[in-house]
Amino acid sequence: MSIEVKIPAVGESIESGIVSVWHKKSGEPVSAGDPLFTLETDKVSTEITAERDGVLQAMVAEGAEVKIGEVVAMIEDAGTSPKPSAPKSEAAAAPAEAKPDEQKPAPAGESSDALSPAARRVVTEEKLDPQEIRGSGKGGRVTKGDALSAAQNRPAPSEAPAPKPAGDRAEEKPAQASGNERFTRKKMSPLRRKIAAQLVMAQHTAAILTTFNECDMTAVQALRAKSQDAFTKKNGLKLGFMSFFIKAAVEALKAVPAINSRIEGEDFILNHFYDIGVAVGTERGLVVPVVRDADKKSFAEVERDIADFAGKAREGKIKIEDLQGGTFTISNGGVYGSLMGTPILNPPQSGILGMHAIVKRPIAVKDAVEIRPMMYLALSYDHRAVDGKEAVTFLVTVKQCIEDPAKLPLDF
Repeated sequence: MSIEVKIPAVGESIESGIVSVWHKKSGEPVSAGDPLFTLETDKVSTEITAERDGVLQAMVAEGAEVKIGEVVAMIEDAGTSPKPSAPKSEAAAAPAEAKPDEQKPAPAGESSDALSPAARRVVTEEKLDPQEIRGSGKGGRVTKGDALSAAQNRPAPSEAPAPKPAGDRAEEKPAQASGNERFTRKKMSPLRRKIAAQLVMAQHTAAILTTFNECDMTAVQALRAKSQDAFTKKNGLKLGFMSFFIKAAVEALKAVPAINSRIEGEDFILNHFYDIGVAVGTERGLVVPVVRDADKKSFAEVERDIADFAGKAREGKIKIEDLQGGTFTISNGGVYGSLMGTPILNPPQSGILGMHAIVKRPIAVKDAVEIRPMMYLALSYDHRAVDGKEAVTFLVTVKQCIEDPAKLPLDF
């Protein structure tokens, strides 16, 4: 008995995804719980696992876009999985057993049993040559997934012209040239499409304005260096700068509640909790997991959340629940060397804080010029919900907390 592998519902409003990679090949045995493939959607990547033991028969190729609920593979009982092709003598002895409407007669020396019934149907409908399909099933058997992949990857008629006389071979040379293209066209991933739509929507629906300030990182750097060994020994992870800025942002949001808000239609919604989104860059694009109740967590708990999110994001295992419900976002372009930038709002939030690179430069300190490690800060905000005075007050509060960490609830 075989079971179907369907694309599960992975989140509200997600209707489709892309099978980005198969972790098991068609024809391979699998055990319950084994990851079969990674489903990439516009929000998260999810590993789909096997529900039972058996032999996998993939039905779609890598890179295929699939709908929620679509059957993409079968898991067959190991005892009833397709058998290897019959010996040559048996294939030659019974050529008349193949039905006319199933496929072309098998070439000499090749058994029709090398194709599964589903694969034979695809071969017939797509007019494929079975000899040109490499079987990935047991004993070299061609599965439906192999046939579908061959149909999808075969060259278009213009790319594979009919054989020409020897005198016409020169005409084929331009089509055979490769590696000299001036550009490459490929379809955007669901995540990139979602990011693009979100950014455009933010620009079109919010009155975005950005204000800037700078902060002296001397005190935070000194405190971090002084506390690092004890913090690492006690908590098993390093003390970073992001936890200081999350705590400083919470203090600033308490001082300026309007920034911890969102607009829904004609309603202004003020949040009384502090779920801070932290932008994390991955190979697939930017994701923003949320540190829940940041005001109630210790520095160690905040750092642990950030480390866990970063690991999940890199491995493509972050869950959609991790990305939802933030009230304010912090983006650190400084890790990539950005000196200054204007972050774009993460709808429906009303504010986002941009951190930048720490650069030593001369500043005036008590009427003297000193070299200090400085960072530019940028706050982008929705001017419909936040006034300029409130935005400036927010940034000044963050600056004060960073330059005098004693203003923060230190719990090292």
